[in-house]
Amino acid sequence: MPRWILRLEAARRANGMKPLLLHIPHSSTEIPALWRKAITLDDDTLARELLLMTDRHTEQLFDVDRAARIVFPVSRLVVDPERFADDNLEPMAERGMGVIYTKTAHGGVLRDLPDAPSRAAPLNEYYHPHHAKLLALAAQSIETYGSCLIVDCHSFPSRSLPYERQPHDAPRPEICIGTDSFHTPKELSEELAQFFSLQGYSVALNAPFAGAVTPMKLYLTETRLRSIMIEVRRDLYMDEETGTMLPSFDRIKRHIAEAIERAWVIKE
Repeated sequence: MPRWILRLEAARRANGMKPLLLHIPHSSTEIPALWRKAITLDDDTLARELLLMTDRHTEQLFDVDRAARIVFPVSRLVVDPERFADDNLEPMAERGMGVIYTKTAHGGVLRDLPDAPSRAAPLNEYYHPHHAKLLALAAQSIETYGSCLIVDCHSFPSRSLPYERQPHDAPRPEICIGTDSFHTPKELSEELAQFFSLQGYSVALNAPFAGAVTPMKLYLTETRLRSIMIEVRRDLYMDEETGTMLPSFDRIKRHIAEAIERAWVIKE
């Protein structure tokens, strides 16, 4: 019997949580009224922008038994939890997509450049508490189980958006696996790539997106923390024009869960 199945069964018999944390940062379409006022788009244009920029349904697509979960509660158009808080450190800031976006996916105006108080407010309300929770859950897993695997859960459009600065009609894999040079063991990324390939998906490492989230206080120091990103091409599971789930949704969800079940038991 494969090693991953033996370890999974042992965890189930113990009836405990897994040293596994699902990080779901971009699934929400929620824009509270206070923050909606700052966005200059009309309602119809905003709805279209949300359809383009939201990793819709990923809070359901990524679902693993006894895994801890952290789901960002508002849209990335309010504040993006996967950007550096300091725009001087954030490469996407030059495209108007730092921690607080001022540009749309097509380069139009989303909001005026916020002043210092307007910038600080959503960071204090959502961004900093989210990262504090991410750190606390990862640290708790390490303390309890001796390790933690963070799976950064995303989706991406079948055709690139202008802000990505990639050819619109360039072929894109169905599954993108993002890695970190310190926190992603080679065995981990290889296991996931092999699993998805065997299920018939086209797979790429760090293309079209790269990296994997880690709490900054543990970054490059905590060897017991592992992190990897899984990005699913949206046309596999949803209608990209309407955002509705396709009949294939449950099959994709099942494959993702099985892939992650295999991944969390890898220790090296």
